[in-house]
Amino acid sequence: PAAPVTFRAHLWDHPDLPRWLRFAQRDPGQPGFLYGCPLAPELGTHSVQVLAQNRRSFATASQRLLISVAPAPGGDAPFQAEFLVGNRNVEELLPEAAREMFLQASAGVWERGDLHIINITSALDRGGRVPLPIEGRREGVYVQVGSHSPFSPCLASAVSPQSRSRCHRGQRPLASCYDTFAPHFSIRWCNLTLQRGDPKDEGQTPITTHRPQGWSPGLTFRAQTPMKGGRTPLMGDRTPQKRGPKSACPLSRSLQLLHHSSIHGDTRELRFMAGSRDVPRPLSTLPMFNVRTGQRINPMLGARDGARVPLL
Repeated sequence: PAAPVTFRAHLWDHPDLPRWLRFAQRDPGQPGFLYGCPLAPELGTHSVQVLAQNRRSFATASQRLLISVAPAPGGDAPFQAEFLVGNRNVEELLPEAAREMFLQASAGVWERGDLHIINITSALDRGGRVPLPIEGRREGVYVQVGSHSPFSPCLASAVSPQSRSRCHRGQRPLASCYDTFAPHFSIRWCNLTLQRGDPKDEGQTPITTHRPQGWSPGLTFRAQTPMKGGRTPLMGDRTPQKRGPKSACPLSRSLQLLHHSSIHGDTRELRFMAGSRDVPRPLSTLPMFNVRTGQRINPMLGARDGARVPLL
């Protein structure tokens, strides 16, 4: 079996990655993914250094990747829908097979075939909470899908005012179609957002990745890093994806405002819960006498008699 390898990625001669590019690796036994959604200012070539460390032999290796960002030839998709997948982590939706499966499920509710994934974002990057360490719990993933075709009546009904009202009451929103995402993807329909953009807008920037010494075409890139005891693949997304409006890739300032608002909201919720404590106090916090009658235990009695005195 391949040795466990830990990957690290950063800009060449810089300690961090650019703000639009992210790296994910769940544990040393799984591949690492470089993914992101650049904006118009990120046009050009970005040099990324990937470091790999063998966790058994502690051998290290380094490789340089050139990520080229260019305008999308077809322009932005004017119709974009963002789904929240509750039963997946971000690295589980980055492989090509998982993205193709999600697009097929999206085509079933959109009733269109010209769909493509614009952006994939972990729910933790959007203010979500870390799930409890219970088997089967996932962090959640926001997947943004775009098309040049209008939304289906099913999607339009899912974001209607009637559906939003049902969501506020904790009920499932209205949907006039069969849920083709089940059972592989658990969609949080109350978090569905639809947006329309101008198809003439410019600044759409897909990501293409290549190596300096030539590169074979494909939907994903694999950088084989020679390691002691075997070769470990480094996987990353290089699908030419079209980017939506600027709201599709929230900037760091927007993320800071989102986290700030989330903290204030949680604080208000805790204060509200603390102010409405109408439950009886736990027995462990009560004094050792009957708070209703004032009766106290006689310290001179033995353990046999004292155990019969009804204190609480």
